[in-house]
Amino acid sequence: MTFILLAVIYITFICIGVPESLFGAAMEAIGKEFALGEAANLVSTLVTTIVYGCTALASVLAARVINRFGTYAVTAISVLLMAFTLLGFSFAPNIIIMYLLAIPLGVGSGAINASLNNYIALHFSAKHMNFLHCFYGAGTIISLEFMSRMLANEDWRGGYRAAFMLQAGIALIVIVSLPLWKKKSNTAQSGDEEVTPRTLSILEMAKNSSIRTAWIMCISTNAIEALCGVLGAKYLIHVHGMSDSASADALMFYFVGMTLGRFLSGVLADKLGSWRMIRICIYILTVAVVMLLLPLGIPALSIAALAFIGFANGPIYPNIMNLAPQNFGRNVSGSVIGTQMATAYFGVMLAPPLFGIIADAASIALLPVMLAVWLALLIIGTVILIKKLKAQGRYR
Repeated sequence: MTFILLAVIYITFICIGVPESLFGAAMEAIGKEFALGEAANLVSTLVTTIVYGCTALASVLAARVINRFGTYAVTAISVLLMAFTLLGFSFAPNIIIMYLLAIPLGVGSGAINASLNNYIALHFSAKHMNFLHCFYGAGTIISLEFMSRMLANEDWRGGYRAAFMLQAGIALIVIVSLPLWKKKSNTAQSGDEEVTPRTLSILEMAKNSSIRTAWIMCISTNAIEALCGVLGAKYLIHVHGMSDSASADALMFYFVGMTLGRFLSGVLADKLGSWRMIRICIYILTVAVVMLLLPLGIPALSIAALAFIGFANGPIYPNIMNLAPQNFGRNVSGSVIGTQMATAYFGVMLAPPLFGIIADAASIALLPVMLAVWLALLIIGTVILIKKLKAQGRYR
């Protein structure tokens, strides 16, 4: 029964990935239909900014709701909310309606993210965190395939409707799985070390320089993820002259790379350790960003670089989450993880519109340069945090 419940949780986490790749792939077509003009990059990326802002807010506030209504109720309602919001996107007559729909989409995503991450941390071993986020990648791939096929027929709205049907199916799975959640709650692990949770305020955590540095790492790695996911297809269109559908197909390699990276990280995490995984990923990520920076004008090279960026960057965030109990103490890890999720979404929320301003003023061809800037910040944060943890005797 535990295996079946774990499968349900993994499938449910697909819901978070489904909307992620949809808008990035369809952004060019949406901009044309809504006649967004020269400011299309900035105006359209504001949709993702609202989604991620609401996701961050929901992640911070989710603990109270989960404690009152339970993980199952929060998850089931959130999946349904996201499904019908995606259906609303398919009928949106203008960008303003998309801004409004982005609010419940972000709230639902944040609630699912917080509830399932917390549930996995409480009831399952650490390696499952990587596998959980691997299924996020699976959601991005599936929805991108939907959108790619619809864009070939110049029907981005059909991509959103297909995603709605997928989300509705997942919602049905969650609803009928209620007995599994009840049984797991009644048979919680009894051999775990007794820990008295302590809730830290945001101010207390902000005063801790190690926690602040972890926030920087979360912001940076998720900014890289957002830039590639939201603007990768647009970059291939304008720099390499690809069509909308071809760029969506090419962007799938990025999300496949992310999913594969998280799967391998889950397999190797117990053997290599999370910190070693993070260091290896940063080495590969650096090479991949340099590949994208090379001004060779070869589409295949850019596609391969995006795939390797997804492969290397994908595992970093789940491993940072896994390290919270070790880095800061099991009794306060719940508070720290909540803010790490919020800051991660702050990076996702900040990066696309920030670069959208630059792209509108200069060129979207500067995307590799912006990725290099966030990579540098990630490296600096990693080096500083490792140094601090070594001094505290917490690095291993």
